[in-house]
Amino acid sequence: MQRISGRAAAIALAAASALGLPYAHAQTGKVVIGFLTDIAGPYGDLDGKNGAMAIQMAIDDFGGKVNGQPVELLVADNQNKADIAAAKAREWYDTQNMAMLVGGTNSAAALALSKLSAERKRVFIVNGSGSSALTNEQCSPYTIHYAWDSVAYAKVAGAALTRQGLKDWFFLTADYAFGQALEGDASKVIKANGGRVIGSVRHPINTTDFSSFLLQAQTSKAQAIGLANGGADTINAIKSAREFGVDKTAKIASLVLFISDVHSLGLPAAQGLTFTTSWDWNLNDQTRAFGRRFFEKAKRMPTEVQAANYSATMNYLKAVQATKTTDGDRIMAWFRSTPLKDFYSQGTVRPDGRYVHDMYLMQVKAPAESTQPWDYVKRIATVPGEEAFTTKAESRCPLWK
Repeated sequence: MQRISGRAAAIALAAASALGLPYAHAQTGKVVIGFLTDIAGPYGDLDGKNGAMAIQMAIDDFGGKVNGQPVELLVADNQNKADIAAAKAREWYDTQNMAMLVGGTNSAAALALSKLSAERKRVFIVNGSGSSALTNEQCSPYTIHYAWDSVAYAKVAGAALTRQGLKDWFFLTADYAFGQALEGDASKVIKANGGRVIGSVRHPINTTDFSSFLLQAQTSKAQAIGLANGGADTINAIKSAREFGVDKTAKIASLVLFISDVHSLGLPAAQGLTFTTSWDWNLNDQTRAFGRRFFEKAKRMPTEVQAANYSATMNYLKAVQATKTTDGDRIMAWFRSTPLKDFYSQGTVRPDGRYVHDMYLMQVKAPAESTQPWDYVKRIATVPGEEAFTTKAESRCPLWK
């Protein structure tokens, strides 16, 4: 490693101080943003390469620079493995002076990255991972859970379906941090609304054959089969349930569903499914404008995660511009004290790191209801963030007491 003379170090340190920038970033002369997500696996359509494209769109729209420094994006596939994600992030911190990390899909990876980012005192923004532990028992002063989480998905869709009379539930659960969190959070909501969970079975990520799991669910005589999974696993489970006729004796409750999943399933197979989301491209004029810009580049409409990637990156760059620093403590102070509002949503970041904004109860349209390509869903209800996310009374985060 090249050594810097005492005089050169003093000059660089003075320049950094004048700009309000950490010394390391004065050396590199750029602001580095990292992005780790599933690129080619079961969550690739949800986030993946188009999630990276959304971040780059935000950087370009901001002008490619902040406070005179170019903004650089680093992208890597986390392969849905926490150790791989942590190793790559550590490499970027050590060799690229990464200022901010955007965490994509896979909650086990996100939890590992949250811990590492806290050690480095760098901002970590999570969009594609849903485990509520990120802002609960494993909360961090440097992590923002920006888009959605398992509590909101459970409270909005789980409560609505239970109130509709689906009292007995059986869960098909992805066997990792997110699936376990979603099953746990949904079970609490179901019981609070007069229902009960009569069984569950766990499956590996990227399962293609759900027949044995669905047979167990069907044998339980449950009224609702809750899918505590996401991406390709949700798609395959729904397809299998339709194929074997399981949906004729029980309601398939897709607690997590994205527009990319509906696109893969097609409206005939997905129609009637009820789910929760933080955003849809067809909500209003602002969301439609972003959706069409994104479509021009990707040839598909953005998911809520990809929209959140753009929004989070843009707000981070605004924070750097306003504070004239990439210092993690000062950036996080800006986020906690500045109300956010854009095409994605509006709200505030709490001390536990949860970005609190409205959530939506949605239903997949019947084919006859769709009026244009990607017109797949309709809004059933808007749920204020204060009701959708973990409350202070429920929180186990020591930062929010």
